[in-house]
Amino acid sequence: MSAQATSVPAEQDTGSALFVTLVTCVAAIGGFLFGYDQGVISGAIGYLQTDFHLSAGLMGFVSASIPLGAMAGVILAGVVSDRAGRKPVLLLAGLLFVVSSLGCAAAHSVAMLVVFRLIGGLGIGVASMVSPMYISEISPARIRGRLVGTNQLGVVLGILIVYIVNAVIANEHTASWDQLSGWRWMFGVGAVPGILFFILLFGVPESPRFLVKQGKAEHALSILQRINGASVARTELSSITASLQREFTERGVVGELFKKGLRVALLVAVVLAVMQQFTGVSAVAYYAPIIFKDSGAGANAALIETVFIGALKVIFTIVLMLLIDRVGRRTLLLVGASAMAVFLIALGVSFAMAHVSVGLVLACILLHTIAFELSWGGGVWIVISEIFPTRIRGQAMAIGSFALWGATYLVTQFFPVMMHHFGATITFFIFALMCILMFLFTLRFLPETKGKTLEEIQTHWHSYGDNLYTSM
Repeated sequence: MSAQATSVPAEQDTGSALFVTLVTCVAAIGGFLFGYDQGVISGAIGYLQTDFHLSAGLMGFVSASIPLGAMAGVILAGVVSDRAGRKPVLLLAGLLFVVSSLGCAAAHSVAMLVVFRLIGGLGIGVASMVSPMYISEISPARIRGRLVGTNQLGVVLGILIVYIVNAVIANEHTASWDQLSGWRWMFGVGAVPGILFFILLFGVPESPRFLVKQGKAEHALSILQRINGASVARTELSSITASLQREFTERGVVGELFKKGLRVALLVAVVLAVMQQFTGVSAVAYYAPIIFKDSGAGANAALIETVFIGALKVIFTIVLMLLIDRVGRRTLLLVGASAMAVFLIALGVSFAMAHVSVGLVLACILLHTIAFELSWGGGVWIVISEIFPTRIRGQAMAIGSFALWGATYLVTQFFPVMMHHFGATITFFIFALMCILMFLFTLRFLPETKGKTLEEIQTHWHSYGDNLYTSM
């Protein structure tokens, strides 16, 4: 791999699957770091609560400082990625992850911990938006959903690894050592993949669509040849060029998002992003050990049980990658919303029983996790990464991602408060109602995008105007 991709002979008419795979895997490390930083708090929060005497509200704020930082991160990434490129922004994300991990590990006050969690949130916001966008722009249309799904695979691998790290650290030492130093190691280990991500990024090319936008068509063509083969590359380059020329004739970057047709795409992106978090997935990711402890499991056993959640996330994200380009985005989102509603209702009922069954709680959370990873986990990022024009994709995705992280903040901040004041049953019933609303919105508003090039999807929004039904 080289940042300055070399041209491929004209007679070579097939792209390099190895090249695309390697580039995608490097970009997906951003997703891995996203998952690690998102999941590390689940193992550390109990120790932090004791060490810093956290109330339910303050505990929520320490956890929610990541999505707060991410809200700023996506705005930064949206502006900078459309001006400087996708690759420099990913390099910035790697640096932010390293600084955050080391800073949190060294924290000796709540304020210091929150500051470095906010820095980590900036990195997560950048990576969560730019990694799937970059992968979508460098992927062949026929397998774009699968490759963008690699970013979600990176996220769930990060969550699984940090769950394992948390469990190993907690079970290999005494309780007093865990309380004094264990949680610091949980944070500090995250610097290792951050450094690896930063180094490997120097070996990947810039997005060919961004290069065309910058007037570097020959460089873009050489990369497209390595992705799709010579003849397909020339066709795609012509399509990208025509698309950008059409976009440049229109006024105002931000204003364009609110024009007829694209404002429907913006509505879809924002609502899907918000609804993804109202499944309760972040509540489970951040507070799974506490949920298990409330149902009767021991502290270390609760950490081990979260490893099963992480393993299922990895397995069924792989299944999603195999299904997304065959079954389609819309179908999987509909099925997933329905299934999650059922499992959340069952979870609420299980906490309403006179004697809470740890096995039943675990089963409901695992089934909810499976349904999420088969649908809304990676599906929403895939849809958001492919429905906007190249010229404004960065800023458009920033708006959708900002909405997602705003919803993540609300869920993370108020979940422990809801559990404290309303109880588990009502809390999970509320999330179930959100899943029902998700189903209805998807059924009404979301078109199917599988197998379409990014330029074909853009043409759809312009031609479809403000008709909000789902044919495509």
